[in-house]
Amino acid sequence: MREFVKFCLRTVLKLMKAKCKFDFDISKLPNKGVYVANHVSYLDPILLFAFLPGNPVFALNGHLYRRHWISFLMRCADVIQFNPIEPGDIKKLIAKVDEGRQVVIFAEGRITDNGGLMKIYEAPGLVADKSGAPLIPIWIDGPQYGYFSKTKGHLPHRPLPKMRIYVGKPRKFKLKDELRRQRDHISNEVYMILREMGFGINYNKDISLFAQLMKTAKVYSRTGWFSKRPRIIEDINRKQKSYKDIIVASLALGKMFKKLAAHDENVGVLLPNAIATVCTFFGLSAYERTPVMINFSVGSKNMVSMCKTALVKTVLTSKAFIIKGKLEQVIEDIQAAGVKIVYLEDLAKKMPFWVKLSSFIDYKIKHVPHKIGGNKKAVIVFTSGSEGAPKAVLLSHANLIANVNQLAAIQTVTHKDLLFNALPMFHSFGLMVGMLFPLFQGSKLFLYPSPLHYRVVAELVYELGATLMIGTDTFLRGYAKIAHPYDFHTIRLMYSGGEAAKADTRSMWMEHSGVRMMEAYGSTECSPVMTANNGIFNKFGSIGKLLPGMQYKIEPVDGIETGGELCVKGPNVMLGYYMPDNPGVLVPPTDGWYHTGDVVDIDEIGFFTIKDRIKRFAKIGGEMVSLNAVQDMVIDATKEMLGEYNYGVVAVPHESKGEQIVLVTNNKDVTSALLHAYVKANGMSELYLPRVILYHDKLPVFATGKSDNVTLKKEVMEELFSANERIAA
Repeated sequence: MREFVKFCLRTVLKLMKAKCKFDFDISKLPNKGVYVANHVSYLDPILLFAFLPGNPVFALNGHLYRRHWISFLMRCADVIQFNPIEPGDIKKLIAKVDEGRQVVIFAEGRITDNGGLMKIYEAPGLVADKSGAPLIPIWIDGPQYGYFSKTKGHLPHRPLPKMRIYVGKPRKFKLKDELRRQRDHISNEVYMILREMGFGINYNKDISLFAQLMKTAKVYSRTGWFSKRPRIIEDINRKQKSYKDIIVASLALGKMFKKLAAHDENVGVLLPNAIATVCTFFGLSAYERTPVMINFSVGSKNMVSMCKTALVKTVLTSKAFIIKGKLEQVIEDIQAAGVKIVYLEDLAKKMPFWVKLSSFIDYKIKHVPHKIGGNKKAVIVFTSGSEGAPKAVLLSHANLIANVNQLAAIQTVTHKDLLFNALPMFHSFGLMVGMLFPLFQGSKLFLYPSPLHYRVVAELVYELGATLMIGTDTFLRGYAKIAHPYDFHTIRLMYSGGEAAKADTRSMWMEHSGVRMMEAYGSTECSPVMTANNGIFNKFGSIGKLLPGMQYKIEPVDGIETGGELCVKGPNVMLGYYMPDNPGVLVPPTDGWYHTGDVVDIDEIGFFTIKDRIKRFAKIGGEMVSLNAVQDMVIDATKEMLGEYNYGVVAVPHESKGEQIVLVTNNKDVTSALLHAYVKANGMSELYLPRVILYHDKLPVFATGKSDNVTLKKEVMEELFSANERIAA
């Protein structure tokens, strides 16, 4: 009877576009095991009852157990009422598994209201650990878009969404003795398994960026036949645009770009944060021309160098932007280097009507010029050069798509969210997290051209009711100091990246506006995010946990006792570098491993903490001294002084000790005697004392607000050494 009911249910569900896939030979399914599943709708237990083999025990929470229609459809199933925090219920499940049964547990305990993973209970891990049974992860995808979910208002609903059930390979689940006593760590292990599975299922390594945009538009562009097309992007011109507007404009521009550049050619993009930049990016990408995001804050010499490194023959820009940014001399210098300048305003005037019409038709028939992305070139961005000369980083379609899905696996956004982005798109954090991530996840986006307009940014966030915000520590700190506390009352999620997040900046945001600032860590070479905290597992002071799909290794560093250099490998790691001294020649990472140059430590549950950069160490008399630790010491020694002071610490050559530490500051009250007294009073090594203190009114920073240690070191070398000494050094 049970098999007949399951057959009937399975037949009906298949007609409703439901499918089930096992990631292993079903004949090798263990006799006992713990199925652990995500929970996206009321249909979940019925789906699993219909498709899972055998007669597993279903542990249903009260909100499911009390639904009579669920009980009716599962009348032949072995169902028990289950409370994930009730020890007696957990013991019942352990007993069932010990009898040789399989049990099904929904790890979140309740149906998600945003489509992503929510709080994970430790019950599935406890049952698997105590019974010695393997854990069998299940990922349910699709019902969250249907009428039986709780995501109304967060996700678009439709009558018959495609429903997919993925059953992963059974895996042993045995906790270490020191972790078994800490229940949060048990739920952490289950969470890590499910998020890894969620990423693997949603990540399509072969799709192109433009095809992904079209796919997202199909889901989010309209919620019904007569509904108004939602506006998803806006800039300072205050003209909101829909997915349709973006795609049609991108296709039209792309057809024009085909005449300007050959297939697979690198094309420079010299534009600020604006809708036109987004359309230019996708227009180039749609027709397999590679956008080269040029940093317009580094001066004409470096911009010409970028064009040469990436073999750029044509640069796309805007007359209005050049005039407003006073970049006329930059344009002359780029043209003098043999690079052609093309203005978008001129292209718009020359665009034939048939181009606009054919682009609209292409959108209506969902035509994608190039659907396959994979390891093809997608974009070229440049490293900040904080520890050396900027290099061109080549990222593929798969790199960027992977990083979007990696971030989505740990942080859910919906079409009710609005992300405010003032980070420039020539910065990888601003490009991926600030533009691609919200567009591919269906949330709204507001683009602002400069992160330096602190008061304007605060006012716009308040006016727009933005819910998501990104920035560097420097900029976020500036907003918190100037803004009214209520300006950010709608912000539910704030991510800091690009530089280390300071503890007092986090405290300032919490005390000022009640906003919890999360930290993400990455590099241009990794598209860029590698690790991140989130609302479920967060440890202040750490850079979070490694994103799903990535591997890591810690390589020892001479003179460092604990931790080592972080090396990572994964689908988001770049194709390689184009070096300034060897333009156009790709230098891929060795065996796919990227060496971050950061010294990290990792705790027993996977939180990474940065100790320093390898190149931010000074070797004095054979001892490694952290320059960041020296800077922290100076900040602590002067924290009672009133004023806004900046401190920079660099290491320069020394004739006898190898290197010496130099402190540069705009605080003229800092003296060697003051620092010596602080070091002595706090029992610190005198190796932390700067040998030289220089007073500068202003310290160099990048456009992102990150300290420019390379320029600072050059300034110090010029001040302390003669030309011959600098060459020798």
